Amino acid sequence: MATIRTSLETAASPDDVWAAIRDVGALHTRLAPGFIADTKLEPGARVVTFANGMVLREPIVTIDDQGRRLVWTAEGGRTTHYNASLQVSSGPDRGAVVVWTADFLPDDIKPQLAALIEAGTRAMKRSLDALAK
Repeated sequence: MATIRTSLETAASPDDVWAAIRDVGALHTRLAPGFIADTKLEPGARVVTFANGMVLREPIVTIDDQGRRLVWTAEGGRTTHYNASLQVSSGPDRGAVVVWTADFLPDDIKPQLAALIEAGTRAMKRSLDALAK
């Protein structure tokens, strides 16, 4: 199983960052606009439309307020297995650090998935940095 881990630092407070991440139905407006075009909620999941037109159903596994950690899976697309998390912690000086970890199969799609996750991380950083202003 392949793993991709990416992180970002932002001047936004950990509480503000967590509020944006835990709002699982507002991915397209609060967390990653431009990367995500739309998010629809259904019981226990969200249906995410990416800017490139790809649509995935993402069952929500855990929203852990104490640990500031969101875990989800994905159905559809090119993976046969996908499990991911976003976790928020305090930054080294101030602000917050967000770590995105994704475990998936098949291994050979790692380059394509890495490019998508990097683009998503850049979109999140833009949105989260705007919270600090």
